[in-house]
Amino acid sequence: MRFILHTYGCQMNVRDSEAAAALLEAAGHTPVQREDDADLVIVNSCSVRAKAEDKALGKLGLLCASRRDRPERMVGLMGCMAQRLGPEIFKHVPGLDFAVGTRCAGAIPRLVARVLAGETGLLEVSDLDETPDVIKARTDTGFSVFVTILLGCDRRCAYCIVPDVRGSEYSRPAREIVAEIRALVRNGVREVTLLGQSVMNYGRANSVWEASDAPSPGGFTEPFARLLEAVATIPGLLRLRFTSGHPSGVTDQLVRACATLPAICHHLHLPVQSGSDSILARMRRGYSRADYLDAVRRLRTAMPDFALTTDVIVGFPGETSDDFEATRSLMNEADFDNAFIFKYSPRPGTPAAAWEDDVSEAEKMRRNQILLKDQDVRGVATNSRLVGTVQEVLVEGPSLRNAARWSGRSPGNKIVIFDPRPGLDPGTLARVRITRAAPQTLYGEALSC
Repeated sequence: MRFILHTYGCQMNVRDSEAAAALLEAAGHTPVQREDDADLVIVNSCSVRAKAEDKALGKLGLLCASRRDRPERMVGLMGCMAQRLGPEIFKHVPGLDFAVGTRCAGAIPRLVARVLAGETGLLEVSDLDETPDVIKARTDTGFSVFVTILLGCDRRCAYCIVPDVRGSEYSRPAREIVAEIRALVRNGVREVTLLGQSVMNYGRANSVWEASDAPSPGGFTEPFARLLEAVATIPGLLRLRFTSGHPSGVTDQLVRACATLPAICHHLHLPVQSGSDSILARMRRGYSRADYLDAVRRLRTAMPDFALTTDVIVGFPGETSDDFEATRSLMNEADFDNAFIFKYSPRPGTPAAAWEDDVSEAEKMRRNQILLKDQDVRGVATNSRLVGTVQEVLVEGPSLRNAARWSGRSPGNKIVIFDPRPGLDPGTLARVRITRAAPQTLYGEALSC
């Protein structure tokens, strides 16, 4: 069958979709780029916010309706929404052929075969204690890849459904991760992003280093810092990133690893969610405003060029105008390079879902727009400081908006648009002098090597 996957949500879902595609190809199916060409369409879903589920449900409804004209088309669902809803998903989406939860993407080829044999309405969800055996499945990798190092999450923030749909934390053995990345680099990969729902928790829930493993050359003893060192020193790897972070993970060893290992990019996505201590406590985030700002200070003291992006929730139950202004002031003090701002939506089964959703939709939207405008102003100011500098850009290829120009990313994860030069291929490094700045984009000219 010809297939396509539509992915909603985080980088973990992107990686899961890559694994599912690899398994389908291994089973003899063929990927296509256009939905119209596909006989099998799979939606990989996200449950973090109601809007993400609504998008997936809307897409699935359209796909199932399209079978009036294409009765042979197969429609499947994978990911967090399938895990959360279980058998109920078939009531929400009549005509859905199969659904697969988290940590069991390996079932997809088998379920596809069963649907081809005449079955339908098939479901497979995980008990969330299993380690998926498909975590390393890949197709053509390109030059930049995600590598999952930690599954699940143990934090239990009051608003978050992730522990229920992704399970408890499990860290992959360090030796296995390093071997996987060595093989990827041998095959042409130049940039790796280490993934985990709370990636800096790596090694806290289970043992990851063996007694026979060589000691850290840099004297790192914390599991995550030691892994960063082991990966960052792999010959041929140009860049190493990791996401998503938590302030508790910004230890002295983490800061030292980022500051001293050249391959580690000076950028971290560090969700703050709120700048109010009372809201942070209700959210069960596990840190105070002062804790968060201290993590920011220590990163930027060691690395003045360190770029920080974040997530913020507005309209959390009980959030007053003063709480909102505390968030606004923290964002200014932290001087974020970019921020992703979301209106709170209750997630069924979480502690916060039982609380009154007492901030109106209109007020949530107002607060959302204020923070977005603030971030645009901050983004222009932050990026303008880079005008005239030369940035080392990992070339990605033609820009999505203007194929005559190319794009890439700086070490600080900023999109850089520039005119191409001969010899600059995707996956190579270009020196680009920045000539203009926008809130989320830099523009420049590539220099001769």
